[in-house]
Amino acid sequence: MEVLYSSLELIARVDVILALLFGALGGVVIGAIPGVGPAIAIAILLPATFAMEPIVGLTLLLGIYGSAMFGGAIPAILCNTPGTAVNALTTYDGYPMTRRGEASRALALAYGASFLGGVISVLALILLSPVLAKVAPMFGSREIFLACVLGAVLVVITHRGQHMIAGFLLCLGIFLSTIGMEPILYTKRFTFGQSWLASGVDLIVVVLGLFALSQAFVLLVKGDLKVAEPKLQGGLFSGLKEVLKMPKVFIPSSAFGVFMGIIPGVGEFLAQFFSYNFAQKISKHPEKFGRGSAEGLVASETANNAVPAAALIPLLALGIPGEALTAMMLTVFYVHNVIPGPQLFTHQFDFVLALYICLLLLNVLALLFLMFSSKWLLKVVLIPNRFLGMMILVLSFVGVYSLRNSFSDCVMAVVFGLFGFILKRLDLPIVPIILGMVLGGIMEIKLRTSLPRIDTLIDFVDRPVAAVLFALIISSLVLHLLSMRGNKNATAVNEMREADAAK
Repeated sequence: MEVLYSSLELIARVDVILALLFGALGGVVIGAIPGVGPAIAIAILLPATFAMEPIVGLTLLLGIYGSAMFGGAIPAILCNTPGTAVNALTTYDGYPMTRRGEASRALALAYGASFLGGVISVLALILLSPVLAKVAPMFGSREIFLACVLGAVLVVITHRGQHMIAGFLLCLGIFLSTIGMEPILYTKRFTFGQSWLASGVDLIVVVLGLFALSQAFVLLVKGDLKVAEPKLQGGLFSGLKEVLKMPKVFIPSSAFGVFMGIIPGVGEFLAQFFSYNFAQKISKHPEKFGRGSAEGLVASETANNAVPAAALIPLLALGIPGEALTAMMLTVFYVHNVIPGPQLFTHQFDFVLALYICLLLLNVLALLFLMFSSKWLLKVVLIPNRFLGMMILVLSFVGVYSLRNSFSDCVMAVVFGLFGFILKRLDLPIVPIILGMVLGGIMEIKLRTSLPRIDTLIDFVDRPVAAVLFALIISSLVLHLLSMRGNKNATAVNEMREADAAK
């Protein structure tokens, strides 16, 4: 109880409450604007959070991260255009419901499902926190190194059909993390005599370039889209009650979201995939999925909103980000010299609990805001793409220049923006680069810290947690290779059947 009181004292401040409000309400609005999304908003706001205390800055960023998925359902359901990338699956059943005159019901279901997914995941993690506090100290340097390797492996294998390019981009990110002064002996690496490279490639510059500037270029090139203003009739208060009547859908979907959120490199997409397929298998009307199924909509929205709270586990307990957004949040810790890891759970457990309580409150605020403002939020769908692109462009350059007052940072951001623009046009992943930069720095430090105490390779995995992580790495690779082989054999059989049928 003493820890709970201490956590509530951290939250009961004017600046934290304002961060809660701005994060929750701003995240909903940002999520409702197609083409923007939480990654761009967080990238732009990140330099401003460096001047705030960690609890304030993280509350603001978490608010945008979690509540953007609430808002992203609005254009996905009404216009068949997902507000954020993770709302893409919402269009499968949300838009067909709109076309048959059930737009209000679809939005109500999405809001109720997102709220339950977020609340269940936060409550589950609060209950699990004492266990995590005991497990976290068992992670030493070699265990964190192996956890980073596992995260890197999962990042690559979860990009189905793009393994090679995902691996290449991950390695590119790891290489970028080595440029500049190395962290142990402070010698220069890969600077090629250029003084402006001595301080390395700043993660925030890369984030703003790859996410914000590249999206600005996409919006400017795409031009303005003519979208009819969607109509919304009826109430939005019945959704939560209807979702509660589907425990076989929202409870497993929340579990998928929590589990997938904890695993580094997995995130919302795989959580949605599993929950949607599971809901379809247990449904009495699986044929309705993809044609306006309420169960499909609930499964999708519950899973994606259960991930943000769970994604904080590897970040806080081990200092390992699970995806790009938590990688950005990691920089807020480093700026204030608060190092995530086992010591955070043992020495600052009230801080961890305060973040979870903030997430719980954010879900409540986002739901209440949406219940009363959806009709006005529909206007943001009509904002011209080119106007959005110019706004993102200006704000991104302001954010980059404010970091170190460096013109070279702006040039570097433009280079990465153009690179990100090319990757987006080719439909290639961007996230592996960011995770490579973050994981690369952690892996190098932890490996070099571990080496003096290791004589043979066996010494690296002679502790229980290290052995488990090593086994997970090997089993993940083996299962993935077997899956690839099975898919190849299935493709070959299908081709032979098609050839026989043609004859």
